[in-house]
Formats: sequence, structure tokens, C-alpha cells
Amino acid sequence: MGCRKTAALLLMKRKLRNDVILIAALLLIAAAVWGVFRLARRTGDSVSVTVDGKLFGRYSLHEDAEITIPSADGHFNKLVISNGSARIESADCPDKLCVKRGFVKNAGQTVICLPHRVVVTVEGTGEVDAP
Repeated sequence: MGCRKTAALLLMKRKLRNDVILIAALLLIAAAVWGVFRLARRTGDSVSVTVDGKLFGRYSLHEDAEITIPSADGHFNKLVISNGSARIESADCPDKLCVKRGFVKNAGQTVICLPHRVVVTVEGTGEVDAP
């Protein structure tokens, strides 16, 4: 009877150890993937603004600016560029998701206002962002 309990206990300890090793390996892999993506971010140089699929303007992220973007139905979005980042500061859309999006500065990031059909996209030259 004692041998069975000892064997079962030994088997449980071995399974637990293997589970801990597996979890630790998965966490290390996840941290490595996150680190690669974090280090490979590209900073943006400019933002392009489209309204209803047509280019409204292209603005440098290196110059502070406030741009009012009118939509076809008489509404607006206010784009603010400061310190190398851009954001929609205010809009008269009902849900204000574009305002809640916050700042964007890395190439490929976007801010979208669906009710007004406004898309702000960060464009970059390919310089890697320093952490």
C-alpha cells in the first residue's frame, strides 16, 4: 500500500515539474516575441488624412499644428499634432471613439472616425523607434 502512494506521489511531482517547465518556456517565448515587436516599431514622419476616401492633406509630425477636418455632411474633426504625435482632439460624432483613441506616432497606426469617414494614418520612412 505504501509503495503505491509513493509511486503516485512521485508521478504527480513529475507532472507538476513538467507543467512548470512548459509554462516557463511559453512565458519566455511570449516575452521574446513581445520584445521583438516592441523594438521593431517604426516612428512616423507624417500623417495623411483622408475624408470619404479622398486625400484631404498630409502633415508633418515634426511641426505642431491644429487642423480642422470638415466632413461632407457639415460635421468636423479636429486633428492636433504635437511632440511628434497626432490625435483627434475633438469631434462632433456621437460615439467619439476617434477622440478616445488617443495619440498615434508609429508608422501604420491609424485613427478612424466612421461617422465622418475620416481616416488619419501615420506614415514613416523606416527608422526604428528607440525604446
